Amino acid sequence: MEQHNLAEAVEGILVADVPAQGRAFSMPGMTEERMPFTVKIVRSGEELGKAVSVRHAAYARHVPAVAALLQTSESYDHEEGSVVLLAESKLDGSPLGTMRIQTNRYRKLVLEQTVELPEWLQGRSQAEATRLGVSEGRVGRIVKTMLFKAYFQYCLSADIEWMVITARSPLDRQYDALLFKDVFPDGEYRPMRHVGNIPHRVLAFEVGTAEARWAAANHPLFNFIFRTHHPDIDLADAPLSFPASAKRQEESSQRI
Repeated sequence: MEQHNLAEAVEGILVADVPAQGRAFSMPGMTEERMPFTVKIVRSGEELGKAVSVRHAAYARHVPAVAALLQTSESYDHEEGSVVLLAESKLDGSPLGTMRIQTNRYRKLVLEQTVELPEWLQGRSQAEATRLGVSEGRVGRIVKTMLFKAYFQYCLSADIEWMVITARSPLDRQYDALLFKDVFPDGEYRPMRHVGNIPHRVLAFEVGTAEARWAAANHPLFNFIFRTHHPDIDLADAPLSFPASAKRQEESSQRI
């Protein structure tokens, strides 16, 4: 995708409703921006119920066959190494969006039920985002962007090396615009067991190089992600510890 097309894609899909303050590249230093909703980690059964409700509603609009299986929480919602994010209206507490983040700290990622990851991802700390769902309309678009930022911040704090996702067409174009890359060289769509065998691309995003890559691309979301503080994202007390894998320890010892 050419540079101007990438910028247009992100602007149209993700940041149409991001306030100008968060998009201004001339903004010096870090600014603070408030939203009419919060993004937090689910801590109670009531909060999980809200996340499940918005998840089910979102899937019912787009993939009804999968939505039928999402009327209650899933076992992955409760496992170690997983967190569920909830975007919640400040006005009335209604759920506006959700995402589940699963790390490979304790077990393989959900997508590995279907595919074997290539060698360059083996032994690396990873976090897969699944069950993304947002409310309809303008607020849903900015909620989606804030959930992505929370996902990225979680990975930074947890020392995650790679964010990994599966995406069906045409939603995969959003991740192309965010500078994710295909995990498999053919870029083909593969039926994924955890989403009703609907064909998805598998894409990955290197966390440690993100700021430099987005700055070099003059990315439309650069300031929003890296130069704007959003206190309404609350990841306090998140289970962030991620021990180095045996492979990473071995590589480190070889460099000494």
